[in-house]
Amino acid sequence: MAGHSKWANIKHRKGAQDAKRGKIFTKIIKELTVASRIGGGDPDINPRLRTAVDKAKQANMPKDNVDRAIKKGTGDLDGVSYEEGLFEGYGPGGVALIVEFLTDNRTRTVADVRHCFSKYGGNLGVSGSVAFLFDRKGLISFSADNDFDQIFEIALEAGAEDVKDEEDVYEVITDPGDFIPVREAMASAGLEWETAETTMIPQNQVMLEGKPAETMLKLMDALEDNDDVQNVYANFDISEDELAKIM
Repeated sequence: MAGHSKWANIKHRKGAQDAKRGKIFTKIIKELTVASRIGGGDPDINPRLRTAVDKAKQANMPKDNVDRAIKKGTGDLDGVSYEEGLFEGYGPGGVALIVEFLTDNRTRTVADVRHCFSKYGGNLGVSGSVAFLFDRKGLISFSADNDFDQIFEIALEAGAEDVKDEEDVYEVITDPGDFIPVREAMASAGLEWETAETTMIPQNQVMLEGKPAETMLKLMDALEDNDDVQNVYANFDISEDELAKIM
């Protein structure tokens, strides 16, 4: 299982999603603002904004909040100007990490992220130090309650690269350029996804156990707890038995 999906499943088990709903809203609002600033306020012609609006709906964000964030991005309302970028580095056990951020104070964000890495046995690297270990892909995840054969057929016909059965979830993987058409094809077929986003999928995984595994989860938690951090991608895996010991 891809490191990104593994972490999503771990968070679900820990109940972290509900506990951090306020932070999730903050991150989505930033993405709505930046997406509308770059590509305009119409989700029908702005794929990045469309994805952000879908995330807002999945998180049950009030429509007023969504509209206000978009208007701040388009300049119809006063708002904060955000800078976006990414950090690359290594965590416990040589795990590669990519941290995407949106911030109104880069100096603060650099200091905070560096502190997280240092505290949990990692270190920041230079630009390009780990990015080559990941591929940018579209990822649409469905509950395993759905019909795998139906998802497989519709996805491949719409241009998906692969469809995987990961036991408790079915994953449709696309080229970033085909993400929107494939997602629309799934929606037209009446299929409801759990998540749909462009993401960074690791080419290989580092299996962790014991203390490195526990520390890696703490590092992921600390990074995602930062309001400026939008996404964290890592190439680790942890066995089910090891997870049971930790959690």
